[in-house]
Amino acid sequence: MDPIVIALAGNPNVGKSTVFNSLTGLNQHTGNWPGKTVTNALGNFTYKGRTFVVADIPGTYSLMAASAEEEIAKDFICSGTPDVTVIVTDATCLERNLNLVLQILTVSDRVIVCVNLLDEAAKKGILVDLQTLSDLLQVPVVGMVARSEQGLSELKEQIYTATNEKPAGEKRSKKCMACSLKPSFTEADAEAFIKRSKELYGRCVSVKKQNYNAVDRRIDDVVTSRRFGIPLMILLLGMIFWITIVGANYPSAVLADFFSWLEGKLYLFSASVGSPAWLDGPVISGVYKTLTWVISVMLPPMAIFFPLFALLEDFGYLPRVAFNMDHFFRKASAHGRQALSMCMGFGCNACGVIGCRIIDSPRERLIAILTNNFVPCNGRFPTLIAIIIMYFSVSGSGFAQSFLFCPGASTLQKTSIQKGHHSLNHG
Repeated sequence: MDPIVIALAGNPNVGKSTVFNSLTGLNQHTGNWPGKTVTNALGNFTYKGRTFVVADIPGTYSLMAASAEEEIAKDFICSGTPDVTVIVTDATCLERNLNLVLQILTVSDRVIVCVNLLDEAAKKGILVDLQTLSDLLQVPVVGMVARSEQGLSELKEQIYTATNEKPAGEKRSKKCMACSLKPSFTEADAEAFIKRSKELYGRCVSVKKQNYNAVDRRIDDVVTSRRFGIPLMILLLGMIFWITIVGANYPSAVLADFFSWLEGKLYLFSASVGSPAWLDGPVISGVYKTLTWVISVMLPPMAIFFPLFALLEDFGYLPRVAFNMDHFFRKASAHGRQALSMCMGFGCNACGVIGCRIIDSPRERLIAILTNNFVPCNGRFPTLIAIIIMYFSVSGSGFAQSFLFCPGASTLQKTSIQKGHHSLNHG
């Protein structure tokens, strides 16, 4: 029997990847800004003897594709490949999510709506009547808290039941409006979906606290304001860089001392076994010393910077950074999201370049990729140190040290310049 294909659809940042991880047992990275998933992640699980292939497609707000990830999502949903489409929604902002649900219902026969983040909704006093929503949409609706796998068994049962209604592999019979024209739906259709979403929301959702998001809005008013937004961003990112640089000095020094001690032991071992000098040079002074130096310099800053950066992502602050910087980047014909990839570039340029995929425009994405080269990452500092020592080392002037006596250089890196400067003068 052929595997049954399940498509996981939904708006960005609704916990879709978390549902995917719960179903498949994989550990796909979860993100907090639109465009994190721009390709289809695949996984599988077995339930009651049947194998299900789950495709985590990019988050999209509509089938009227306006970006690369939305185009991928629309094409996969409308291709007839999925046997069942599971639409993951956020219980805290269900009205916005229902717009996509209604659009997918027009092009897919077998749909399951997963209302995720019920715990967050309960904290805000939002109650969702799942049965009423199911009756109104005429499709199964499952409530979930994906992080704790609450509702996971029910979701698997609904998927199993839905695939038993028709022979597995039988594709959709409805014509895909979204694939026939571009844009997919007319303006009147879009307005009708929005109106229907509001109607459904009013009938199946009750809110105990009408101002449940007042605190979030006040925080947003501050962190995205013209007066405080930029200073707060500079202060927060500056603190992260300071913690990374200062904090990395200690493990870097420990690693450097350890590898230096081990190097001496290697030379003693080499002498005891009678290893020739022409072999010791390339292996110990060359390969070993270079490898351990890179580990000592690069590993500690990256181990500190990226967890801190991920913490900002989890708090939802990164989209606010992109919003604050968008005005300035637009003046340079770039995109505000480039600020995020540039920040990642300080940790590693490769990660920064990969992060440029969150930018929709091919031209702006190319600008972000090319200009990320000008962000000095930890991997580039050893090369900069070598160049500075070779070309800018002037006896007694301290000129070379000044090149990296900046917030981007660690104590270990500055010491390296001083040692190289001393070696050139006395070597």
